[in-house]
Amino acid sequence: MNMEQRPATNRGFSLVELLIVVIILAILAAIVVPQFADTTNDARASAIESNLATMRSAVQLYRQAHAALPGAATAAGGTCPAGSTAGTGTGGAGAEGELAFISQLTLYSNISGQACTGTDATFNLGPYLREIPVNPVNNLATIEVVDAGILGGLTPDGGHGWKFDIVSGELIADST
Repeated sequence: MNMEQRPATNRGFSLVELLIVVIILAILAAIVVPQFADTTNDARASAIESNLATMRSAVQLYRQAHAALPGAATAAGGTCPAGSTAGTGTGGAGAEGELAFISQLTLYSNISGQACTGTDATFNLGPYLREIPVNPVNNLATIEVVDAGILGGLTPDGGHGWKFDIVSGELIADST
């Protein structure tokens, strides 16, 4: 028996087979890529919630220790310990309230809310935050201090990182 042997031929993929594979990969990419975009937005939302929780806790701790809200009273004017610097901001709505809010939460303070960079027997409260966290949506760490009585009716404009009401104690992210 004599069997004829054929030489082995290298056979590649046809054009149709390659096109089918490319189309399948394109469909999978169209499904997967948008899910990664949503992940970024979810991470920002989680970061805002975490930063808000941290700041709200600090505000409540300050309120418990001082029987007042940060930013409402002056942070300046205290006689600070040697080698330390007094806080800034006279309190109230606006820029002075922002300075007082930041000083009162990030520096040592006395019972009346005056703040200093150093501590002693008088300036023995706080600090409640190491620094004001950045709003991850607009990358701002500034605070708009208002005296509206309720922030729920105010529309965030994105001009600051956060908005704080010295009447109601509400704190919200200022991002659209």
